[in-house]
Amino acid sequence: MSLQGQRVLVIGGDSGIGKAIAAGALREGASVVVASTSAEKVAATAAELGAGAAAATLDVTNEAGVADYFAGAGGFDHIAFTAGDWAMPPPGPLTELDLGRAASMLNVRFWGAIAVAKHGAASLPPGGSFTITGGMLAHQPMKGRPLWTAGAGAIEFLARGLAVDLAPIRVNCVCPGLIETEQWAHFPPPYRAALLEMASHQLLPRPGTPAEAAQAYLYLMGNAFATGQVLYVEGGGALSR
Repeated sequence: MSLQGQRVLVIGGDSGIGKAIAAGALREGASVVVASTSAEKVAATAAELGAGAAAATLDVTNEAGVADYFAGAGGFDHIAFTAGDWAMPPPGPLTELDLGRAASMLNVRFWGAIAVAKHGAASLPPGGSFTITGGMLAHQPMKGRPLWTAGAGAIEFLARGLAVDLAPIRVNCVCPGLIETEQWAHFPPPYRAALLEMASHQLLPRPGTPAEAAQAYLYLMGNAFATGQVLYVEGGGALSR
């Protein structure tokens, strides 16, 4: 199914995978709204993407704001949710985990996705789609990161539950592996080196690109018979151990 003439909302669309989804949807003939918490960044992204792209400021941790946005935004054919939580506790021993800080780590990816589903589903037609973002730590746990594993798993099961609850709206989840986005510039060099070392053991021994990850979201938007699915884009990392 083509996206020609359809309207797509990309939450987290000002950078990384979200920006690549927006660019891909535009190439397929859709109009796109890129949304995030930074008015300046989404405006710059929409201008860079060019004709057919618009910007919206949206904080998914503010339910009242999410409700207000969808009340006035008009209809969408597809919503892609790539916003993430970056202010997470660092990896480390469970005995040193700050539970107060850890309690907020799913405010965006999990609870934010629920807020968008709650208030945004009415803007989607039957057969329209809502695609959320998990992570391969659900399937490849790492020492010192049990909460990341639990959170990624929760998002996958959220997609399955929402697919049943919101049908005939289609709900799916994409699980990217190691994707080299702009966020890499903020990682300490030793951490970047560790990520590259990990990627070197994949069946495809390199990080993925945002454009490669975006293809999974575009596929799930376009396939009118896909719902309740979890699509992995991870270079064969799950098979390389």
